[in-house]
Amino acid sequence: MKNNTLYLIIAVLAVALIVLGVYIWREQSKPEGVEIKIDEHGVSIQKN
Repeated sequence: MKNNTLYLIIAVLAVALIVLGVYIWREQSKPEGVEIKIDEHGVSIQKN
């Protein structure tokens, strides 16, 4: 029973590490500058 709990804790930490890594990678790979969107609501300009 103790081994199962240890494996569960390790798995949860591994998943959390993977999720954090993906989040950081996506945040750093966002393009910098100005984003211009044209859609049915009109034109929107957003600074990244």
